[in-house]
Amino acid sequence: MSQRLYLYDTTLRDGQQTQGVQFSAAEKTEIAEILDRLGLDYIEGGWPGANPTDSDFFATAPNTRATMTAFGMTKRAGRSAENDDVLAAVMNAGTGAVCLVGKTHPFHVREALGVSLDENLENIRASVAHLVAQGREALFDAEHFFDGYADDPDYALTCLRTALQAGARWIVLCDTNGGTLPARVAEITRAVIAGGIPGDRLGIHCHDDTGNAVACTLAAVDAGARQIQGTLNGLGERCGNASLTTLIPTLLLKEPYRSGFRTGVPAGALADLTRISRRLDEILNRAPAREAPYVGTSAFAHKAGLHASAILKNPATYEHIDPETVGNARIIPMSNQAGQSNLRARLSDAGIEVERGDPALARILDLVKTREDAGYAYDGAQASFELLALAELGRLHPFFSVERYRVTVERRRNAMGKRISVSEAVVVVDIAGERMLSVSESMDEDGHDRGPVNALWRALAKDLGPYQAAIDDMHLVDFRVRITGGGTDAATRVIIDSADGQGHRWSTVGVSPNIVDASFEALVDAIRWKLIRDGVAAQ
Repeated sequence: MSQRLYLYDTTLRDGQQTQGVQFSAAEKTEIAEILDRLGLDYIEGGWPGANPTDSDFFATAPNTRATMTAFGMTKRAGRSAENDDVLAAVMNAGTGAVCLVGKTHPFHVREALGVSLDENLENIRASVAHLVAQGREALFDAEHFFDGYADDPDYALTCLRTALQAGARWIVLCDTNGGTLPARVAEITRAVIAGGIPGDRLGIHCHDDTGNAVACTLAAVDAGARQIQGTLNGLGERCGNASLTTLIPTLLLKEPYRSGFRTGVPAGALADLTRISRRLDEILNRAPAREAPYVGTSAFAHKAGLHASAILKNPATYEHIDPETVGNARIIPMSNQAGQSNLRARLSDAGIEVERGDPALARILDLVKTREDAGYAYDGAQASFELLALAELGRLHPFFSVERYRVTVERRRNAMGKRISVSEAVVVVDIAGERMLSVSESMDEDGHDRGPVNALWRALAKDLGPYQAAIDDMHLVDFRVRITGGGTDAATRVIIDSADGQGHRWSTVGVSPNIVDASFEALVDAIRWKLIRDGVAAQ
């Protein structure tokens, strides 16, 4: 009979410690609701009282099936658990579960806390007992446990036993510094169970400083731990935490976990994993990691001609799972390494059917290779490739033509007398014989200049007449620039990632010695591809 594994998410607390990440209370609420639909057992919302955002979130936390959990620390020495104001703030969040971090490494007890080892044990005991007495489910987060066990296994284990005897439901082994390797994690986890901590009361929390957080987590499960902690997309301090977007599909799809364990993830939820992963990146306003297992845009990309040929015959030749299982998609990128097998497969995936032997295939291949010699890169800009192919096949309606465009940048004084840069763009397009002019500045709501490319995008997308409704939900999510070649005549390659309100994401490329021209080419491609993809009727 399969055993139950419990999934604990700490995106909203440990994930928020990622450099450059700061969630608002509203964003935390949205993420918590997403996690709940995914089937997580515990959602750690943050540390109430530590900052206004976390306090605001707990004050209006959503009603979730998952157990909402507040995070805090064990009471401080010299006061009772009942009279510790920091612990009180955590309790006042009113969550069903509370996770308290406590020291288990003698070095940290002496150096960081400045108390005796016995005082630390009493802090753990009294804090956990206080939670249980108040009817809360208690979790003890054993900070620096693996380092502490290496230094003094008897004391580290005593800390765990103290929390367990005080009533903790879960004892969580933390590789806080992320330096322990999988075999050692398994060895110590087995020793902990042999030392009196039952596996069905034991959790694992790993950081990714050696790139082994997922492997260490699975090693702990193999050794008997039954709660898994992690974050969406592996967010977390320094190198991040164990990624639940990797762990969840591994547990559900791979042996021995698929048949040996069960989770609370409902049927069908796995197919939403890629969308969830990318939604988090949208909230963070950052580009998704292309190489991320299962959910990355390159996770099922097949560039080599040999691979693509085999994929056409049977996808299992080079894919460990069906990409649709996790809501992802197969990609056959185009590049100067491509052959006709890649080309026909890529076109077919895009809904463009071409008969084998069609002379247009050879022309498209030659054009791709010629343009990549000039600096284009179609393996990272699938939408631009599809437009190129449609044009060569005689199936592309341009929707609009660009008559002219201009961008200027000037220095001016604002209302406060401060000198600022302001970019202004003018774009003139022709749609079915009607000339349309749009002007836009790149100032954001805070009065900051977002640059000439932003001004161009705003002007281009400001008024496209009959096509405007189709692009109103479109936005730019990433902008990458590379100089190809050298010298004063070097070309600039710009790749732009776009997205819309339906969760679609696509990439386009432009190349020119002038970065503005290259950017504008990619912007125009982005709009045309969306109009085609959405089936908009050309005027």
